[in-house]
Amino acid sequence: MSETMRVVEISQSGGPEVLKPAEREIPAPGHGQVLIKIAYSGVNRPDALQRAGMYAPPPEASDLPGLEAAGEIAAVGPGVDDLEVGDEVCALLPGGGYAEYAVTPAAHCLSVPKGMDLKLAACLPETYFTVWSNVFQRGRLQAGETFLCHGGSSGIGTTAIQLARHFGARVFTTAGSPEKCTKCKELGAERTINYREEDFVEVLKAEGGANLILDMVGGGYIKRNLQALAVEGRLVMIAFLSGPKAEINFAPVMAKRQTITGSTLRPQSDLAKARIAESLKAHVWPLLEAGTVGPIMDLEFPLEKAAEAHARMEGSDHIGKIVLKVA
Repeated sequence: MSETMRVVEISQSGGPEVLKPAEREIPAPGHGQVLIKIAYSGVNRPDALQRAGMYAPPPEASDLPGLEAAGEIAAVGPGVDDLEVGDEVCALLPGGGYAEYAVTPAAHCLSVPKGMDLKLAACLPETYFTVWSNVFQRGRLQAGETFLCHGGSSGIGTTAIQLARHFGARVFTTAGSPEKCTKCKELGAERTINYREEDFVEVLKAEGGANLILDMVGGGYIKRNLQALAVEGRLVMIAFLSGPKAEINFAPVMAKRQTITGSTLRPQSDLAKARIAESLKAHVWPLLEAGTVGPIMDLEFPLEKAAEAHARMEGSDHIGKIVLKVA
């Protein structure tokens, strides 16, 4: 193994053009960590926020973007007993995925589902950790409930639709074009709402309200989400593409006994992420191996063209996940 690796780093805060190829030393795994030789890395909205200077990595994490990857174990640190050099894994990363090698806690690695290639496996960790923890653990979605997922054609949305449908929920989703709405319906959405043409509040009110809403838009959607919720409904926020602030009348929230909550994945403790991984392994990985659910991939870009990948993501023309080919 050479001592240096190819990476893409953030040269300064700004648009996609600030992502620049560079070379760095290969990191060494610490206690409980593994070093992954990356084949593919996933591209996610938090990467763009970090690039723009709006989402700083945790103090102990790499300053390189990239929160998920798939590849093989290149080295194991002290205290790692259940993974070996050569094992193929996909992993949630604290950062550093835009590189040939990255370190992460061994407990944040999951085996590549049988029959799945590394390109698709790189689409799994960030999205499935986020959806599982927010929709099913925090949001407590149950069979028979009405679930509204905004951004249905995104990586998060395509995952949430499939899992919610499998576990028996009625799935409603918003998207911004007929093509995206068609894809959401193919994945299992009972009703797709083109937000450019319809009001999701009126659609959900006609159905008795949503029991759970997963939102990454924020801004003006926050008030409208609460209007679309049923009695005892839950709103789970995972991002704020339109801003984190809204003026809310809490009287209806109290009267309808609604819950407003949310989370971000990256700042959570290693133990919390390890527990999500264990739950995914038990409840979701068998579905992936059976082909019952699966990642939807948009386009692949070479690592050195990460800027083009970011431009694609921020243009919102994609359906599903975007990946970087590293090896």
